[in-house]
Amino acid sequence: MQIRNVMSPQVKLVAPEATLRDAAILMKSIDTGALPVAEGDRLVGMITDRDLAIRGLAEGMGPEAKVRDAMSHEVKYCFEEEEVAHVASNMAELRVRRLPVMSREKRLVGIVSISDLATAGSLPNTARALHGISQPGGPHNQSDPEA
Repeated sequence: MQIRNVMSPQVKLVAPEATLRDAAILMKSIDTGALPVAEGDRLVGMITDRDLAIRGLAEGMGPEAKVRDAMSHEVKYCFEEEEVAHVASNMAELRVRRLPVMSREKRLVGIVSISDLATAGSLPNTARALHGISQPGGPHNQSDPEA
């Protein structure tokens, strides 16, 4: 099964110059914990509720600080025609709970989360991804400001 069949196609974006408050309000309104950060039509980062707390609040930033200052700058993604098992393995290796889904033209077409994998009925893929994601440390450790 391809990832396009399990991803969430409705994705809201936030600009790097938006405030942390704006990002938090948008997350609340759409009931999500992560937003892709876009500058024009280019994906430049991701910001999560955890980034707001750890990179924002814990570092002394206020609600008017910019998303750019707390987001993860490295963007990992998958392509819409990739197989679910392959994407689940990548999520495990990268230790991320969500990945933007891109077309081959590098346009954002959706986002896939661990819960999308779980509700698609792919228990082995979900278990594989969750096992890797749950390992401590790794490249997306919140204590690393450049992650």
